[in-house]
Amino acid sequence: MSATTAEQAGRRVEEVLDRLAETGDADAVAAAEEIVRVLMEFYGSGLARVVDLLGRPAARPPADPLSPLLADELVAGLLNLHGLHPEDTPTRIDRALSALPQPVENAGFDPAEGVLRLRVTASSGCGCPSTRESVRQAAADALACFAPEVTGIELEPAAPREPALLQIGTRPPHAGADGRSPATAS
Repeated sequence: MSATTAEQAGRRVEEVLDRLAETGDADAVAAAEEIVRVLMEFYGSGLARVVDLLGRPAARPPADPLSPLLADELVAGLLNLHGLHPEDTPTRIDRALSALPQPVENAGFDPAEGVLRLRVTASSGCGCPSTRESVRQAAADALACFAPEVTGIELEPAAPREPALLQIGTRPPHAGADGRSPATAS
């Protein structure tokens, strides 16, 4: 497969838009032109991000020169869109989950169903449904860029917390009922 040049792609887009304009459907032409604009903005943003990331001076060069690109949501999304992302699915899932504000654990991914099971690993507030939904939504947003093959997320209940250990000790020898010594009780 030979690479299409920018000139060839531009000519093909113009030809398709011209054919569409010949139908006389102004709404369809406007929609097609909008699609072209949106895609141009999307790819332009992606290329700008690549140039920015590669142009930043690094205190120490990364072990993997692709690392800054693979960690970027926009660039990772473009690579995934075209099947060019070099990392496997489990690695990309871990990358997405590590960026979440709420710690979660991968409890298993079913590639046939596209469902990822997650377990919240730390206290997520009150435990109310809205908190669980915000965790699920944050995971879905991150996974959309890094692992689009994840099409569903199930949150497993958090592991029950161990009860707090109650320390039992003796009072100091002349302590009153309130635990203070008689000299400091007044």
